[in-house]
Order: sequence, then structure tokens, then C-alpha cells
Amino acid sequence: MEDIRKQLVLNKGSEKYIFRYEKGCEGQLLDALVAAATNNKIDFDWFDAAVLSFKLTQSLIHQADDLLYKDLNDPLQTYAQGF
Repeated sequence: MEDIRKQLVLNKGSEKYIFRYEKGCEGQLLDALVAAATNNKIDFDWFDAAVLSFKLTQSLIHQADDLLYKDLNDPLQTYAQGF
């Protein structure tokens, strides 16, 4: 299986938070966001974790759409015709 590395980036003031992960390890990424949000030594809070988890969700939805419609020329037209 091909390893696909991805990343989520959050710019917050002068800080930049970069979370890199491999496809299929999204659960571990969420654990890392929780760990960062509970770490009092960095300026990363629960709102920041929520923003990045939303970005992750949007990315996963896009990937699912790509898989569902990869072989269709016009997915909306096909759906309207009932396949």
C-alpha cells in the first residue's frame, strides 16, 4: 500500500502549527490535537483543535466524494437518472 503523507497547518499570530500524518492515521491525528490543546506550554487551545478537526473532516469528505464519483462522467446527471 502506498504511504500518503498529509498535513494540516494552522497559522496563529506569529506561531505556525503543522501536524503531519499518514493517510489512515486520522485517529492518531485527532489524539495529537487533543494533546496539543491540553498542553499549557503552547498557545494551542480547544478552538484551534476544533478548527483543524473541521479541516480534517472536510478533507475526508472530499476524499469520499472522489471515491464515489471517480468513474462517473457527470455524477449529478447519473444520480438524477437513478444510476
